[in-house]
Amino acid sequence: MRTIVEVSGVVPGAPADVFDRLAQRLAASDYPVKLEVDRERRFLAAQGGWWYRGEYEVADDPAGSRVTHRVRNAAAGLGWGVLLANRFFVGFRDRAGQGFRALLAEIGDGGAGRTGGRRVPWTPRLR
Repeated sequence: MRTIVEVSGVVPGAPADVFDRLAQRLAASDYPVKLEVDRERRFLAAQGGWWYRGEYEVADDPAGSRVTHRVRNAAAGLGWGVLLANRFFVGFRDRAGQGFRALLAEIGDGGAGRTGGRRVPWTPRLR
């Protein structure tokens, strides 16, 4: 599978707690996805549609938990079709980053809106 976008950011809180909040959030998605959960590795994967696979990892960080999200092309042998269907991913990196920042803010405060509008630190890493 080819990685299209990779982003990561730090969320306050213990990795086990952040992982649980992330798993609950993904399970409550409005989109029909197949969710894979590996609590031991703190790894989640959400696969939906014919090409999309979103992978999440939660790791220890001095400031709490580092959450890494990768968007992967899961379409076997149809890479060109994915590019065409998604208009060559023009603007996709920015949209993925915005959505990821919103997700970090949500799981960072337990979904209770306690971030007070402060910015959640994150560092995009693109491949």
